[in-house]
Amino acid sequence: MDRLVYLDYAASTPVSEEALHVFEQLSKNFYGNASSLHDAGGKANDILTYSRRSLAAMIEGEPDGIYFTSGGTESNLLAIQSIIHGLPAHKQHVITTSVEHPSVHHAVSSLERLGVKVTIIEPNQNGIITEDILKKAILPETGLVSIQHANSETGIIQPLAELAPLLKERNILFHTDAVQTFGKVRVSIKELGVDAVSISSHKVYAPKGAGAVYMGSHVPWKPLYTGAVQENGLRPGTVNVPCIGAFAAASEQAMLRLDEQQKLDEQLRDYFLQQLKIRQLPVRTLQDNDNRRTLPHIIGCFFEGFEGQYVMLACNRHGICLSTGSACASGYHHPSPAVKALRVSDRDALQFIRLSFGWQSSKDDIDQLLHTFEHLQKEKKGA
Repeated sequence: MDRLVYLDYAASTPVSEEALHVFEQLSKNFYGNASSLHDAGGKANDILTYSRRSLAAMIEGEPDGIYFTSGGTESNLLAIQSIIHGLPAHKQHVITTSVEHPSVHHAVSSLERLGVKVTIIEPNQNGIITEDILKKAILPETGLVSIQHANSETGIIQPLAELAPLLKERNILFHTDAVQTFGKVRVSIKELGVDAVSISSHKVYAPKGAGAVYMGSHVPWKPLYTGAVQENGLRPGTVNVPCIGAFAAASEQAMLRLDEQQKLDEQLRDYFLQQLKIRQLPVRTLQDNDNRRTLPHIIGCFFEGFEGQYVMLACNRHGICLSTGSACASGYHHPSPAVKALRVSDRDALQFIRLSFGWQSSKDDIDQLLHTFEHLQKEKKGA
């Protein structure tokens, strides 16, 4: 088998050498419990303070607003549930969308069981939540809206900055899941107009096991866990200092190469689209639509005549890793809600595959993928 061709960076990324070095050094030299009052604990706490400041600066927030978690899923669960618990009784209505990460749907489902009113809104045929769609769902008791910055399967970017004024004038809090965008495109709470943001370590070449939720000082929240002391009471458990330090280091590195990586992603995307035409492959992509913005590193496509799962397994046999959607919903063999929201048939939705680029992606990777597509096409014609 040839070398592994990894085209699933939206699911997870390899740990960078720099992040690995930081993780190793902190594990060896800063092993004290950050809650301990002795010097070893103080040194560990200094790492948390630095990491808080660093990540807050990247999103143009305040250091005190950064709360470390175990990852993006926990960030979403804690942000949504803690904010609703902190809002008054007359503000117990949450609005979210049908295309969110499963963790957001889990969060609002558990709130609904507790009596919180939940409204799930559908995007338009281009996958976009417009001002009109959001406005129709707002009630006098709406307290929180949670809309992803970009979708992990389709790469579609939501116009959060256009939606924010509508919520601000009604004193409705705005949370966004920015796990797929942080470190890939600019994420600024000031520019987006959001009050709370979720981010994750393993999407930015840091070890798995760390994430963060940002909540501005004006955001009222109440802890879900009684007696929790870590992270200002947001969550219990010894704070994972080495992983958090590596998360900050990897994020700093991602910010430094943000423009360079975006250019590479755009070049690879354009090359892929151009090669599809040259090779006359029956593959339709979401990039064919000018009415929406998509992340340059995520390409959602439909390979005519092949189920996505079949293509993914065939590619895997040829040493190529891609996906049929969110890794957090794998094993769920039904049309993806994010793809179905684009008004495609169940048949088309099941043909969906996603490739996503990263630092090590190259035109050779794309050539190998397209060669496999051609092989599948020939096999089918010969059958």
